[in-house]
Amino acid sequence: MKDTIIKEIEQSLLNHLDNVQMEMLHSTLIRCLDNVNITVKDGCNIAKYSNEELIDKFIIAKNIEGCSSRTTDYYKSTLLKLNSLVDKNVMHMTTDDLRDYLVRYQKINNCSKANIDNIRRNMSSFFSWLEEENYILKSPVKRIHKIKTDKVVKETYSDENLEMLRDNCDNLRDLAIIDLLSSTGMRVGELVKLNRNDIDFENRECIVFGKGNKERPVYFDAKTKIHLRNYINSRNDDNKALFVTLDAPYDRLQISGVEIRLRNLGKKLGINKVHPHKFRRTVATRAIDKGMPIEQVQHLLGHSQIDTTMQYAMVNQNNVKESHRKFIS
Repeated sequence: MKDTIIKEIEQSLLNHLDNVQMEMLHSTLIRCLDNVNITVKDGCNIAKYSNEELIDKFIIAKNIEGCSSRTTDYYKSTLLKLNSLVDKNVMHMTTDDLRDYLVRYQKINNCSKANIDNIRRNMSSFFSWLEEENYILKSPVKRIHKIKTDKVVKETYSDENLEMLRDNCDNLRDLAIIDLLSSTGMRVGELVKLNRNDIDFENRECIVFGKGNKERPVYFDAKTKIHLRNYINSRNDDNKALFVTLDAPYDRLQISGVEIRLRNLGKKLGINKVHPHKFRRTVATRAIDKGMPIEQVQHLLGHSQIDTTMQYAMVNQNNVKESHRKFIS
C-alpha cells in the first residue's frame, strides 16, 4: 500500500516537476514513510481511472492514429486479458507483475514464444502511451526485452505450385485473384478493398490502401491483366468491388472468403499451406533473389521498416554459393 501511495503522489506531480525534482521527491517519500503504517478505509478508491477506462482511452487514441479495427481489437483483447489476470490498477503494475503474467499466460495457453512476444509488444505500446500521456512515471515494460524466437524457414510457392493452382481454378475470379496476389505481393486485406475503377489496365498498376490507410502503387504483369479483364467482362452485377462472391447478391468478397477458397484448392491439389500471405512472401523472396534492391522491395510491399522486409525474404542458397565462388573463392 505504501508503494501505491508513493506512486499516486508522484503521478499527480508529473506535470509540475522535472526529473531531478522527481528523484528528490521519491527519495524523500521513501525516507519519511519508512516506519509509517498506512491503511486504506473501506470503499476508498485510490486510482483516478479504472483499467477499463484507461484501455478505452488507449483504443480511442489508436483509432485516431489510423490503426485498423483488426489491430485495435487485438490490442483490446490482450489488455482485457491482462486486466482479468492481474488484480492491480495498471498505473501500479510493476515489471515483475508483467513478467509473472507472461510466464503464467504461456503455461496456461501453451503458446509459442512468438505469440508471447506479440503480447509483450502490445503491452509495451499501451504502457508507453500511459507514460507519454503522463498517467504513469515510467513504462514497466521497458525492462522486458524482446523475446527471442526460433527462426523458422517459411515456405514459398514453387513455379510448379503456382501453375497447378492456376490450372485447377474452376472460375475466372479465383484465377484473377491468384494472378494478382502472385504478381503484386499485395496483402489480402488490400486486395478485397479494391474497386474495379482502381485498376489501371493501360499501365498495369493499381493503388492500394495498406496499413494505416497509406496509399502505394503496385504493379501486375500481362498475364494478370488478361485474366482480370476476362473476369470483369464476365460479370453481370453492378457492384463496384473488384472481387465479389460467386453467387447473388454478389457482395464484396471478404478476407475469409479468399482464405477459404485458397485453402480448399490447396487441399485438393495436395499443396502444403496455401494461404494469401504465402504469395506475398514468395514475391519478396523472388524479387531479392533476382537482384531487386531491398529498398525497392520494401516500397513494393509497403513496409515502414526495412527489417520487416528482410523477415519476409529468404535468399536462395544456390545463389549464395555462386556469389561466394564469384566474389570470394
